Amino acid sequence: MRDSPERPARRRGPARQALVLLVPGLLALLLTYALPLVWVVRMSLNESGEGGLIRQTVSLATFGEVLGSSHYGNVIRQTVELGVLVTFFTLVVSYPVALFLARTTSRWRGLLMALAIAPLLISSVARTFGWMAILGRQGVVNKTLDGLGLIDAPLHLANNLTGVVIASTEIYMPFAILAMISGFGRLDPALEHAAASLGAPRRTVFRRIVLPLTLPGVLTAGLLVFVLSLSGYVTPRLIGGGRVFVLATEIYDEAITSLDWPVAAVLSMLLLALFGVVIAVYLWAQRALEARFTGAQEARS
Repeated sequence: MRDSPERPARRRGPARQALVLLVPGLLALLLTYALPLVWVVRMSLNESGEGGLIRQTVSLATFGEVLGSSHYGNVIRQTVELGVLVTFFTLVVSYPVALFLARTTSRWRGLLMALAIAPLLISSVARTFGWMAILGRQGVVNKTLDGLGLIDAPLHLANNLTGVVIASTEIYMPFAILAMISGFGRLDPALEHAAASLGAPRRTVFRRIVLPLTLPGVLTAGLLVFVLSLSGYVTPRLIGGGRVFVLATEIYDEAITSLDWPVAAVLSMLLLALFGVVIAVYLWAQRALEARFTGAQEARS
C-alpha cells in the first residue's frame, strides 16, 4: 500500500523525459517544415504584379489562373505520367534483385547488398550527367547500335520523356530495393518448400505465396519512388533538355526566373496535394492487404 502513491510518479517520470527528448525534434520540424509551409500557403493567396511585384491580398485568383491554364494542366499531367512510368519500371526492375537479396543465404550477400546500394554514394547530378553521355545522339547506346548495324539514324533517347524515365529508373532503384527488402519480412521459405513438396508448380508458388507476401514491401517501395519522382528536379531538367515540363521544374522557373512567387507557391501547393492523394491511396491499399492477409490466416485456422 505504501508503494501505490509512488507508481504514478514513476510513470510520469519516463513520460516527461520522452517529452523533453521530443522537444528538439519538434522545434526543428516547426522551423524547417511547418513555418515554411505556412509561408507558402500565405504566398499562394497573393496575386502577381508586373515586374515581379507581389500584391498582398487574400484571394484564390492565382489558383484560378493556374488551374485554368492549359499549360499548367499539361505540366500536372506530365508530372503524374512521369511518376507512374518511373514507379512501374523501377518496381519491375528492382523486384527480382530485392527478392534475390532477401532469399539468398550466400556468404556474398553483404557484398551484393553493398553493390546494389552503391549508386547512392554518387550524387544524382553526376549520375544524370552520366546518363546524358549514354543516351545522347552521339552517346554509348547510339554508337553501339550503329556499330552493330541495328539502326540507320540515332535514336532520340534524350531531351524527351523517354530519357527521363530511363535515367530516373536507375537513380531510384537503390531506394526501391532497400524498401522492398525491409518489407519482405513475411516471406518464409518454408511455405515455398511446403507448396513445392505438394506438387505446386513454381508459377503457382510465386503467384499464390511469394507475390502476396511481398506486396506490402512493393507498395512501400512504390510510394517512395513515386513521391521522389514527383518532386525530382535534376533529372527532368538535365535529361529533358527543357522539353520535359514537370511541377518541380516549373516551380523553380516561376520562383527564380520569372520571380512569380504566388504562382510558384500555388504549384507547390498542388504538388503537396498530389503527395496527399498518393499517401491516401497507399494507406487504403495497405489496409486492404492487411485485411486480406488477416482474413486468409483466420480461414486457415
